Amino acid sequence: MPLIKTEEIRKMSDEELKETLRKLRDDLLHERGQAAMGGAPESPGRIRALRKNVARILTVMNEKQKDKGGN
Repeated sequence: MPLIKTEEIRKMSDEELKETLRKLRDDLLHERGQAAMGGAPESPGRIRALRKNVARILTVMNEKQKDKGGN
Protein backbone atom coordinates (compact mmCIF):
# COMPACT_ATOMS: atom_id res chain seq x y z
CA MET A 1 0.00 0.00 0.00
CA PRO A 2 1.53 3.29 -1.04
CA LEU A 3 1.35 6.28 1.23
CA ILE A 4 -1.75 8.39 0.80
CA LYS A 5 -0.91 12.02 0.21
CA THR A 6 -2.22 14.50 2.75
CA GLU A 7 -3.80 16.52 -0.06
CA GLU A 8 -5.88 13.49 -1.07
CA ILE A 9 -6.94 12.90 2.53
CA ARG A 10 -8.07 16.52 2.95
CA LYS A 11 -10.34 16.18 -0.11
CA MET A 12 -12.18 13.19 1.39
CA SER A 13 -15.52 13.56 3.15
CA ASP A 14 -15.92 12.55 6.79
CA GLU A 15 -17.57 9.27 5.79
CA GLU A 16 -14.79 8.46 3.33
CA LEU A 17 -12.20 9.16 6.01
CA LYS A 18 -13.92 6.85 8.49
CA GLU A 19 -14.23 4.06 5.93
CA THR A 20 -10.61 4.39 4.79
CA LEU A 21 -9.44 4.42 8.40
CA ARG A 22 -11.42 1.26 9.15
CA LYS A 23 -9.94 -0.54 6.13
CA LEU A 24 -6.40 0.53 6.99
CA ARG A 25 -6.77 -0.61 10.58
CA ASP A 26 -8.11 -3.99 9.41
CA ASP A 27 -5.14 -4.38 7.05
CA LEU A 28 -2.74 -3.40 9.82
CA LEU A 29 -4.27 -5.92 12.20
CA HIS A 30 -3.92 -8.64 9.56
CA GLU A 31 -0.28 -7.76 8.83
CA ARG A 32 0.64 -7.66 12.52
CA GLY A 33 -1.04 -11.03 13.01
CA GLN A 34 1.02 -12.54 10.21
CA ALA A 35 4.21 -11.09 11.64
CA ALA A 36 3.39 -12.38 15.14
CA MET A 37 2.88 -15.90 13.80
CA GLY A 38 6.34 -15.82 12.30
CA GLY A 39 5.27 -15.55 8.71
CA ALA A 40 7.53 -13.71 6.33
CA PRO A 41 5.86 -10.47 5.30
CA GLU A 42 5.15 -10.02 1.61
CA SER A 43 6.35 -6.45 1.82
CA PRO A 44 8.49 -5.51 4.82
CA GLY A 45 7.58 -1.82 4.61
CA ARG A 46 3.83 -2.42 4.46
CA ILE A 47 3.26 -2.20 8.24
CA ARG A 48 5.13 1.08 8.40
CA ALA A 49 3.18 2.51 5.44
CA LEU A 50 -0.13 1.44 7.01
CA ARG A 51 0.79 3.08 10.31
CA LYS A 52 1.75 6.32 8.56
CA ASN A 53 -1.50 6.37 6.59
CA VAL A 54 -3.53 5.83 9.78
CA ALA A 55 -1.64 8.66 11.49
CA ARG A 56 -2.20 11.02 8.58
CA ILE A 57 -5.92 10.32 8.49
CA LEU A 58 -6.26 10.80 12.25
CA THR A 59 -4.34 14.08 12.03
CA VAL A 60 -6.62 15.44 9.30
CA MET A 61 -9.72 14.27 11.19
CA ASN A 62 -8.53 16.07 14.32
CA GLU A 63 -7.80 19.24 12.33
CA LYS A 64 -11.29 19.18 10.81
CA GLN A 65 -12.84 18.65 14.24
CA LYS A 66 -10.96 21.65 15.66
CA ASP A 67 -12.07 23.80 12.73
CA LYS A 68 -15.71 22.87 13.34
CA GLY A 69 -15.41 23.69 17.04
CA GLY A 70 -14.68 27.35 16.51
CA ASN A 71 -11.63 29.57 17.01
